[in-house]
Amino acid sequence: MSADAVAIPEHINGNSYGQESKPSNLRVSEKKCSWASYMTNSPTLIVMIGLPARGKTYVSKKLTRYLNWIGVPTKVFNLGVYRREAVKSYKSYDFFRHDNEEAMRIRKQCALVALEDVKVYLMEESGQIAVFDATNTTRERRDMILTFAKENSFKVFFVESVCDDPEVIAANILEVKVSSPDYPERNRENVMDDFLKRIECYKVTYQPLDPADYDKDLSFIKVINVGQRFLVNRVQDYIQSKIVYYLMNIHIQPRTIYLCRHGESECNLVRKIGGDSGLSKHGKQFAQALKRFIKEQEIMDLKVWTSQLKRTIQTAEALGVPYEQWKILNEIDAGVCEEMTYEEIQRKYPEEFALRDQEKYLYRYPGGESYQDLVQRLEPVIMELERQENVLVISHQAVMRCLLAYFLDKSADELPYLRCPLHNIFKLTPVAYGCKLEMISLNVEAVDTHRDKPSTVLQMESPCMEKSDAVICEPLVSVSTPK
Repeated sequence: MSADAVAIPEHINGNSYGQESKPSNLRVSEKKCSWASYMTNSPTLIVMIGLPARGKTYVSKKLTRYLNWIGVPTKVFNLGVYRREAVKSYKSYDFFRHDNEEAMRIRKQCALVALEDVKVYLMEESGQIAVFDATNTTRERRDMILTFAKENSFKVFFVESVCDDPEVIAANILEVKVSSPDYPERNRENVMDDFLKRIECYKVTYQPLDPADYDKDLSFIKVINVGQRFLVNRVQDYIQSKIVYYLMNIHIQPRTIYLCRHGESECNLVRKIGGDSGLSKHGKQFAQALKRFIKEQEIMDLKVWTSQLKRTIQTAEALGVPYEQWKILNEIDAGVCEEMTYEEIQRKYPEEFALRDQEKYLYRYPGGESYQDLVQRLEPVIMELERQENVLVISHQAVMRCLLAYFLDKSADELPYLRCPLHNIFKLTPVAYGCKLEMISLNVEAVDTHRDKPSTVLQMESPCMEKSDAVICEPLVSVSTPK
């Protein structure tokens, strides 16, 4: 069973069905807080390699967004930012000539400063993965990084982006580099000319990874021509294998992803979470409006995905097109709270109600799921969405929040409170370093199922205190938090 998580716009007080019910304490038998499990047994430094305009920053940002979404604290350290901080005004490609000794000294110093920041992040700020986004095209630079990592007991994984397709390179320069702080004048012809000369400066000293000899003992992946081919060498651990799998699934082809919830359901009307009810009158109207919208868009080869719950299937049926049912797209499992209203939950399980307000992302329904569990469940959907082109996903409120958080780079704290109203379509268009979001209302009436983060919550002094096999519950205290 599943649940439309957070189904009312405010705290509810009162009896359930007018009957008295003794508050239940479920915490003696089950621990609700699923704290983030660390997937790395030592910090990892991901080192990008490649000539300029090969998509290194694109990969760095996208990979970081994915790793943070699955719960692995990750941060990008872009050397260009450090260089621009040290050299306030960029004049021309001459700065990148290998025989410009002063510039070479500055560039090396910037790299050392960036690596010191990497060290602080991984050793003092609870980071697990740092991405060093720079060209790193010489063995001398890479050996320096390896020495730094060894001194600090960091694992190292190299990601080399190799591209010899002139059209891809030119498109990257025009899409990204024209708007770079290096080129405030934004003159396309001048930018293209200078940047191509910058690339030639790097080519003089570029030493690609050598899997046959010099670099045979390193852990790395070569991404060739934006995913046409891959070369993987000596993957060390679980997290590196996840990184490899992710990089082998992403592409840069233009596409659009449409996300929406099912039409309003009968359970929505009576404020119940979960269940498997069908569409209400307005829900059926939305399904027809969605059919008209999709037809007007004239989308080539659109794939439609739904959950296995009745309300998403009925919404898709109205479209008159083939669709795929995914069980992992089912709504968050509310466990013992399935098909209850929030006032019933607050009355019957007041402690659970308070705990969920206290830490909504980590809170797990008794016998059900947390948002953290849901993110882990939805990871295959993200992988498949990255492989696809145009897709419409008809899902549920909690599921849609998780998917949006991935594409929009939202934190775990923000994720459970993202607004995903019924009868609206979220159009996501991937752009250079993120996603463009358009929210389209189909103007069909629906109930509001959003519930804001409360300004005052009942907070446990020690949310999960284990003693033997039981969980000891400390007294609840009222705590005010900013809106």
